Amino acid sequence: MNTLWGPPQQHPSKMAANSSSTGSKSGSSAGGKQSGPSAEQVVATFQRMRQEQRSMASKAAELEMEINEHSLVIDTLKEVDPSRKCFRLVGGVLVERTVKEVLPALENNKEQISKIIESINTQMQAKGRELTEYRERYNIRLVGEGEGEAQGQSAASSRDSEGGGSKSGAGVLVS
Repeated sequence: MNTLWGPPQQHPSKMAANSSSTGSKSGSSAGGKQSGPSAEQVVATFQRMRQEQRSMASKAAELEMEINEHSLVIDTLKEVDPSRKCFRLVGGVLVERTVKEVLPALENNKEQISKIIESINTQMQAKGRELTEYRERYNIRLVGEGEGEAQGQSAASSRDSEGGGSKSGAGVLVS
């Protein structure tokens, strides 16, 4: 078993990173190409990209909640006399207005927020495609991913595919 994984003091997950970096170095010296990023750099970039996508999703969810609040207020104000006074919070200051002044502004804000959400959703889709391409390029697998597929394989071949083994050499496992 030590011949497969290297020195006994080395953890198998660290071996996957080392085998990918040594595999890229040997390929680069034979082919004359520049070596790619290290496994740590690949993982860090992948994690950063995932965090960007998560923050976009979080912002979109936050704006969706704002749209729901705007809709609730708009629906309430539509049933009220337009000359009735109401209060609106503008930049931390409560301002007295009439319903007929506030209602168009709220509807305009709701439209603008909807456009921003659409923009964020398209950016999230683009980031998702970029993330998928990056995963395929560097053969990144997430922990727990593909466990159903590995059940049909023999134990040795599933060990090779999960540990970055002898087949690919450039695989990176991300927890």
